Amino acid sequence: MSILYFLSLLLFVIYLGRIATGICRRSLTEWWLTTFLLGAGSVILTGFILSALYQTANAPVWAGSVFITATVLGTILSRLTPHQERFSVPLLIRERWQTLRSWFSELSGYSRFLFSTLFATLTVIAVMNLLLVLFTVPNEWDSMTGHLNRVMQYIQRGTMRHFGGTNWNIDTYPKSVCTLQIYSFLMTGRFENGFKFIHHLSYWTAIVAVFGIVQRIGQNRLSASFFCALAYALLPDFLMQAITTETDIVLTAYLSVLLYMLFTYRVVGPRVNGLQNAKSQQPADSRYLYLAGMAFGIAFGHKITFALLLPSVFVIMIYTVFLSSSWAITFGRTWRLAVAIGVSVCLWMLPTGYLKNIEVFGHPIGPPTALKHQSVERAGSLPNLLEQGSRNMVRYGFDHINLDGIRNIKTGAELNHAMRQPLVLVEDKLHMRLDEETDFSIQPFAFDRKFVFYNANPYWGIFGFGLVFLLLLLVMIGYVRSTPHIFLGIALLLHFAALSYSAPYDPFKGRYFIETGLFGITFLALLFLNPRTTVDVPGRTIWKSYVGIVTVLGCLSALMCVFLNTRALPLAWTAPDEIAFPSAFHSDRTRQMTIGRPDTYIPYKRFDEVVPDSATVALATINDDYEYPLYGPKLSRRLIAINPFEQGLKPIPKNADYLFFDKSVIKPQPGDLRLGTDTTLRATMIVPAEDYYLRKLH
Repeated sequence: MSILYFLSLLLFVIYLGRIATGICRRSLTEWWLTTFLLGAGSVILTGFILSALYQTANAPVWAGSVFITATVLGTILSRLTPHQERFSVPLLIRERWQTLRSWFSELSGYSRFLFSTLFATLTVIAVMNLLLVLFTVPNEWDSMTGHLNRVMQYIQRGTMRHFGGTNWNIDTYPKSVCTLQIYSFLMTGRFENGFKFIHHLSYWTAIVAVFGIVQRIGQNRLSASFFCALAYALLPDFLMQAITTETDIVLTAYLSVLLYMLFTYRVVGPRVNGLQNAKSQQPADSRYLYLAGMAFGIAFGHKITFALLLPSVFVIMIYTVFLSSSWAITFGRTWRLAVAIGVSVCLWMLPTGYLKNIEVFGHPIGPPTALKHQSVERAGSLPNLLEQGSRNMVRYGFDHINLDGIRNIKTGAELNHAMRQPLVLVEDKLHMRLDEETDFSIQPFAFDRKFVFYNANPYWGIFGFGLVFLLLLLVMIGYVRSTPHIFLGIALLLHFAALSYSAPYDPFKGRYFIETGLFGITFLALLFLNPRTTVDVPGRTIWKSYVGIVTVLGCLSALMCVFLNTRALPLAWTAPDEIAFPSAFHSDRTRQMTIGRPDTYIPYKRFDEVVPDSATVALATINDDYEYPLYGPKLSRRLIAINPFEQGLKPIPKNADYLFFDKSVIKPQPGDLRLGTDTTLRATMIVPAEDYYLRKLH
């Protein structure tokens, strides 16, 4: 049956592509993004319906029902779209390939060097990342405690209804991404790495969207579009999430589609075949408003942090939708977009869990404990929030000025340290107390972050501080004039501020800035679009040399991010902190999953050796404990949480075969097997493991 499910998945993708040709214009970029949006929207809606019917784990029902949902959505969108003939995607690909070859052959020697370096780097990384996606297990902290743990619970229970898990994220996080992961998992024959597919697809979707956005901004200048897309593909924080099950990269993909639809609407939306609809004085082609509204609803339903992007998105809407030659036109555009957003919010946001959170916790995000730990509540008074939030802006600004990737080796770390000494001196002279004030910090700020922080969660690297921030500054002071980049710059700064003021400082927060980077990377287009900064002209040896050095170092940092990523190492390596890591391809499953908490390896390995794959296990664990590895290599054990977050200890179920518990939760009794923990590592752990025990119940 597994092969039939996989064939149905391939057929579904082909079917989505066919539907998309009747919705979008004859554009390869637009076809990809429309197919992605239609596919995600169809699977998410299907998942909500199947959950209500207790069919979440029913693979045959999934295989057929997604086609029904896609057909309904496709029919509605097609009727909202001006009539057009369907186009052949294979033919379009061949045409675009010829265009690419012609463009590359006409490049100058300097530009050919830049693009050859970027394309070659991305090719190597693309192959390696695909291998890592297919052949290495997920092991991110949040996935082990929450994200993948709840996906397995939903599959075991047959529904995504609220049930009360050990980790607060299990019930409070929106459930839309779970539908996509469950569908991929079931359609690939319960292939564990199928959980990563939507994240890896999101990586490529955001790259395609960046290309398309810059095409709209830059009037179809291929050099500008390719440079931005390739540079974004190599940004360390974006690149690192391409092989994980972290949620931010999927939100980035939704945001990128939303921005593409908005910018495309500004360029081609008000016209049909180049002619303005003068009679109605309204845009004749509003498909992009409807698709933008759909992307908005799906993004908001994916993660609550989209709320932090609302000011930035509104600024882009001002430029692309609200600015017009008359109030009548603006009103016509606005109500169409508002209706599209309203309908999409009802379909893709409200059912994802926010309403249930209000019912259970009294807040759309979650329980008060979580809010105090990770949001503005931790700052206390408004004056303190303003002070500490401003301090966070400077902290994150300093964190961006790092040779991410390159500093994974000792020499790179030493070079990075020396490069940042002037910043340390400035901070000391200005008495900013960035590393002394800690009341609005999850982990204290440090000018030289620990290897564990910057290896797993880098920022933008040299592309960021070497080019993006430089070009942003030139635009904001008026030296470089570009109207769309003024709005993009404001959007970038608003999101940067939102991340700084909305939550305590966290050195792991590099992953949140991939959405900010979506606005920022478009500034690299000015290297080919603006007369004052272009490198596509004779002369300007110093400027061209600088851009070339940044590009080469950016490619080097991307390669080092991938090949020296201790979370998923292609080859065995000893890190600068003298800890040896095995290759992810040859490491056993338990060791690879506990690489972020190595003191749990011994007890978890013993658990796997003792407990049968088919056993039912009661879990008396705490919020920070890894639970996902306990499902076993076949993901076949049934786990029942009996110490749900802030609800107190529940009775042990009668059908449980074993009890896995922390000594801090249940007092051991004679006959319990002490699995223990590796106490030799305790002092080096950010969150030390518990003392684990196992009790056989029958």
